[in-house]
Amino acid sequence: MMQRIFNSQSYALGAALLIAAAGSIAPASAQAKKDAQKQSAWVKLCEKAPVVEAAKDGKKAKVEKEICLTHHERLDGNTGMVLVSAAVRKVAGQDKQSLMVMVPLGMAIPAGVRAAVYTPAQWARAAKNEKVADKDLKPFALKYSLCHPAGCTAETEATSELITSLKKGGGLMVLAMNAQTQPIGFPIPLDGFTAAYDGKPIDNKAYAKARGQLMAQIRERQKKAFDDYQAKKKTEGEKKK
Repeated sequence: MMQRIFNSQSYALGAALLIAAAGSIAPASAQAKKDAQKQSAWVKLCEKAPVVEAAKDGKKAKVEKEICLTHHERLDGNTGMVLVSAAVRKVAGQDKQSLMVMVPLGMAIPAGVRAAVYTPAQWARAAKNEKVADKDLKPFALKYSLCHPAGCTAETEATSELITSLKKGGGLMVLAMNAQTQPIGFPIPLDGFTAAYDGKPIDNKAYAKARGQLMAQIRERQKKAFDDYQAKKKTEGEKKK
């Protein structure tokens, strides 16, 4: 079931990769899309935030900790919606890490999410729509923990074995069930994951600025498409007169 669901009609726009590679957003051209697909969109983002922990007296207390996300997101180039995102979350001073995956709304919550790390060879085969036997994969489950307007997030513990697998892997295939219990595949390439995970975090403000520029490009593209549609509709109406 995990195979033959690799291809996506969207592309990884990569606000993150554009920050890392160029520090600015490239024009929305076919070449820019092609380049974005070739490069990694994994980045590390860190910030300090309050975390609830058990104090020495047994009571729970909020303490400020640095939280780092090694993060990837795949956007719809026409709407700017996040089609899928994945992140490994690491909290300073805690041994346990989490793998979080966000999928769009409309998925069957009880079914949860399944995922499997493909080796580079398996990922290359899947990209060509060649069969990858389920017996050659080691799927694992993620449980939904939160839903919000952007999508639903599922989590599982990111064990040291899973982190090693992600570092060596070619891609992460995420499988969710929609409301009709049909499997929907969300491919996440792992190119650049190791460099981002082991490397230093990028500047949060620069990342936010680049992402904002990217969204502005998408809004401009939407406006142009609407204006073109309106102009075509007007022309067709005048021809009928």
